[in-house]
Amino acid sequence: MKDIMDSIKEKDPDQKEFHQAVMEVVDSVKPVLDRNPQYRKANILARITEPERTIIFRVPWMDDRGDIHVNRGFRIEMNSAIGPYKGGLRFHPSVNLSILKFLAFEQMFKNALTTLPLGGGKGGSDFDPKGKSDNEVMRFCQSFMCELFRHVGANTDVPAGDIGVGAREIGFLFGMYKKLSNEFTGVLTGKSLNWGGSLIRPEATGFGCVYFASEMLSTAGESMEGKYCLISGSGNVAQYTAEKVLDLGGKVLTLSDSSGYIYDEKGIDRKKLAFVKKLKNVKRGRIKEYADKYKDAVYTDRDQRVAYNPLWDHKADCAFPSATENEINHIDAEHLVKNGVRLVCEGANMPTTPGGVTVFQDAGIFYAPAKASNAGGVAVSGLEMAQNSMRISWPRKEVDQRLQFIMKSIHQACVDVAEEYGTPGNYVNGANIAGFIKVVDAMLDQGLV
Repeated sequence: MKDIMDSIKEKDPDQKEFHQAVMEVVDSVKPVLDRNPQYRKANILARITEPERTIIFRVPWMDDRGDIHVNRGFRIEMNSAIGPYKGGLRFHPSVNLSILKFLAFEQMFKNALTTLPLGGGKGGSDFDPKGKSDNEVMRFCQSFMCELFRHVGANTDVPAGDIGVGAREIGFLFGMYKKLSNEFTGVLTGKSLNWGGSLIRPEATGFGCVYFASEMLSTAGESMEGKYCLISGSGNVAQYTAEKVLDLGGKVLTLSDSSGYIYDEKGIDRKKLAFVKKLKNVKRGRIKEYADKYKDAVYTDRDQRVAYNPLWDHKADCAFPSATENEINHIDAEHLVKNGVRLVCEGANMPTTPGGVTVFQDAGIFYAPAKASNAGGVAVSGLEMAQNSMRISWPRKEVDQRLQFIMKSIHQACVDVAEEYGTPGNYVNGANIAGFIKVVDAMLDQGLV
């Protein structure tokens, strides 16, 4: 195990997010390797931690003033053992190889947990769509797809949206793919409903996260009814996590963006949530405007000099980190436990640092890692692919029922595998081991490729 980590760090010394993601899995699967010597003999850890392909390309584009800019585009095709590569595209200034490799590595196991035949991938660019006009975003997306189209396809690699890539960007990307390839096919998911999208897709990650949380609570004979919830973020995942918490009788206290967060002691009800959706999805405004409209809410700026995030220092029952990676450190985790939080269900990808995870596990609270709890998005993406292949569209109720069934199955797989390997209630081990076994068994079946 140490040799593998040393080798990864030696090859890519600056990829700290990727190291973190790999270390978490490696720690979990030690007993699996001990029980299955064929995995060690096949050097499976070295193979599964190296992407099958890493694609990097230049993306030149012109702004509205006629000035030319150059960004960098990426696609990490991590593993295709159980299906075509599947994973989102992220447009954000923070995008680099380390972040995309960690996301693709996580995606590989997340996709395996859904039971759908999907491999793992991730991509994006350091382009920032914030503050850009629709025409500027369109020109960037078209330039980006002029290179990416060579590497994707309905049976090869099927990207979706992620941070900075919503229905607008997916539309521009798909339009250019269709023009270049001269075919209308399900090469992207997250499409608009009137040209191949699936109902429940925008809601899927948030809804799925709350469905998973409900399954965890049910093991203790509880439900979301009456639970006070802290949610970070204010994008799709946070919005629809909040909506489903309200559906199930819970109370939402917080939302945030990169500038700060709002705390509403009276609760963010459906009317207030509708305001947030319009604010973020249409006006593309800042969460501070919520406190300008609803005077009982308190807005707090995010001070990066402080070693903790005060959003996580409020009394509550449940926490749904739904913003970005490593947003909860060990201090935040201690605040959550101190304030009575008994369940943490991750909506973002790897939002908790290793120190924070240790705090949660030592406290014995329900803690769900993202590769299990936020798999709803890719699950419905897989359902969108199925609908595209069959040229049909399922009704909302059917897609929602399929999503609930998938999240329930993921939860049960995590519980069963954790118990089988002697760590009952440890959702991290359950998720890592269940996903790992499915992927590596498929790799061994297909030989040394």
